[in-house]
Amino acid sequence: DRLREFVADVSHELRTPIAALKMYTELQREGDVDDTTRREFLERSTDQIARLEWLSTNLLDLSRIDAGIYPRDIREGDMRDPVEAVVQALPEVAVERGVPLDSAVPAEPVELRFDRERIVQLMNNLIANGLKFTPRGGSVSVELTQTEEAVTIEVRDTGPGIPADELPHIFERFYRGTNTGDAGGSGSGLGLAIVRPIVEMHDGEIEVASVVDEGTVFRIRLPR
Repeated sequence: DRLREFVADVSHELRTPIAALKMYTELQREGDVDDTTRREFLERSTDQIARLEWLSTNLLDLSRIDAGIYPRDIREGDMRDPVEAVVQALPEVAVERGVPLDSAVPAEPVELRFDRERIVQLMNNLIANGLKFTPRGGSVSVELTQTEEAVTIEVRDTGPGIPADELPHIFERFYRGTNTGDAGGSGSGLGLAIVRPIVEMHDGEIEVASVVDEGTVFRIRLPR
C-alpha cells in the first residue's frame, strides 16, 4: 500500500511540469507567437525543467536511502563553509521574495566530521523552504553555534507557522501542510523528507518549534 501511494504521489508531482512543458511547446509549434511571448515561454520552461531536475535528484536520493546505499563522504572540516556557501548562493531568491536572509557564525572555525555535499543539500532545503513560505517583509535567519559536545544549526523564519497537529508529519514524503501562506500548494513535499536522513547520517537530531502566525525554527544538533 505504501509503495502504491508513493508511486501515485510521484506520478502526480511529475504530471504538472510535464503538462506545462507540453503546453508551451505546442503553443509555439502550432500558433503565431511573438518574440516577447516566446521568451516568456522559454523562461517558464526553464523553471519547469529545474523543477523536474530537483524532483529527480531528490527521488533518487530517497531510493538510495531506502536501499541503504546513500553515498557518504564524511571527513573533518569547518562547518561554517557549507552554511555560508548556501546563504551566499541565495541572495537573489531572498531579494525576489522580499525576505531578508541573515546569518551568524562564530569567528573561529567550527571543526566537525561531516559530509559537505549533504550538509549543503540540507541547508539549501531548509533555507529555501523558509524563503518560500515567509511572506514579503518577513525574514529568514541562520545561526551556527558550537560547544565542546556538539554543533547546532538553527534556521528561523517569520512565516505562517505550522499547526501543532501537523508537526509530527512534516518529515513525511510528499506531505504538505495547510498553513502555507503566499506559497499556496507549491513544493513537492520532499525537501524535509531528505533533511531528516541527512541529520541521522551524522548521528544528529532535528527539532522543530513553530507558532502559527509567528514563524518556525528548525534546530539541528550534530554531536562531536
